[in-house]
Amino acid sequence: MCRRKPPQCDEISIMTETTATFSPLYQQIKALILASLQTGEWKPGEAIPSENDLAARFKVSQGTVRKAIDELASENLLVRRQGKGTFVATHHEDRVHFRFLKLVPDEGEPHYPQSKILDCKRLRAPAEIARLLDVKPGDPVIQIERILFLSNQPTVYEEIWLPGTTFKGLSTERLVGWRGPMYALFETEFGTHMVRATERLRAVGANEQSAKALGVAVATPLLAVERVSYTYGEKPVEVRKAVYLTASHHYLNELN
Repeated sequence: MCRRKPPQCDEISIMTETTATFSPLYQQIKALILASLQTGEWKPGEAIPSENDLAARFKVSQGTVRKAIDELASENLLVRRQGKGTFVATHHEDRVHFRFLKLVPDEGEPHYPQSKILDCKRLRAPAEIARLLDVKPGDPVIQIERILFLSNQPTVYEEIWLPGTTFKGLSTERLVGWRGPMYALFETEFGTHMVRATERLRAVGANEQSAKALGVAVATPLLAVERVSYTYGEKPVEVRKAVYLTASHHYLNELN
């Protein structure tokens, strides 16, 4: 007679009509913590409860909570600070800012770019942008055009597309008046925290628009980067189409 082996203490059995699957308990706790981040229970930059408090709240061991937090920290959603606790990651921190800015100088240390806003307007979503933002064609979107200056030289020209309902009220004036990374503005004033992004890179020649913005000749070699950024729940909230001038900078991606 065969006996079914009971689930181990670090697993939860999830039964469906046709299959049985097993999920590690720490993954369940990770999902619960992530849900609290998504609902805004703990804001960016704020400390989350201690491991002991979370263990008591979820009725699991401290080790299980620690493993869940370790994974969220490795995904840059939480930040551990020795002697202070664990905090929700925020785009106001340098380490998070440079996580999304991969263009670095050939010589010297990475530094903040200066931003020049060219335009910010509300449009109806073109089909491609609607698909990438997971909205309907014709839905309201915001398009931002700007130039980033590195070492006082125009280096990046980009178009940024945002869902209009999420960023209602965003204007040229608010962008120009903000001092700091754009993602920090999105986080602080619109409650939208970018947690990850996908990028596609290819070599292109400058067209008339990008050549004028970057002060180079048409057909000058550029690096084109198309980014889709996501907030909690794998929700796409930004499409960024940029071209980089790499005469004195390069794109650096560290693979760990």
